[in-house]
Amino acid sequence: MNATPTVRTPYEPRHLHFVRLEEVGDWRIKAYGIGLDGGDARPEFVDATVRLAQEVYPEPAATEDRYGVGFFIAHDARFACIALLYWWQSENELHQRIYYGPKDDPDAMVPVEEPQAAGCVWELGIVDFERRAWLEDVLQNPDGPDVQRYLDRTFVADV
Repeated sequence: MNATPTVRTPYEPRHLHFVRLEEVGDWRIKAYGIGLDGGDARPEFVDATVRLAQEVYPEPAATEDRYGVGFFIAHDARFACIALLYWWQSENELHQRIYYGPKDDPDAMVPVEEPQAAGCVWELGIVDFERRAWLEDVLQNPDGPDVQRYLDRTFVADV
């Protein structure tokens, strides 16, 4: 007999928004936030994610198999701070690290140990957008890879 999980909390759209382009060492990173109740992620949480990114993104940024570009999501969730840091590597691979911490202390985030989720339905909205942008601007661009066009393309939506 198969058990059917129940939905404990009804789905409510959240505000997904591009915050700014960040330079983290030699990395160029799109910073995204997800807030609750139609709001934005708290600025202090986004800033804490930038500080975390300085420790997480591999060095050197640009190598034979890395472009030195990526994005992060500062998800200001109901009960926690969740930081998802992504970068493009080996042309078509999206690498990630996920951190989690208390809502009242974004600087106390720690790595999520294995197994890691790919992301929640809201975070995956941004990942889906970034995947499509990477395909169109870098991998399938008839004029050749245009990393700047990729960095200029951003996402804002209530999902």
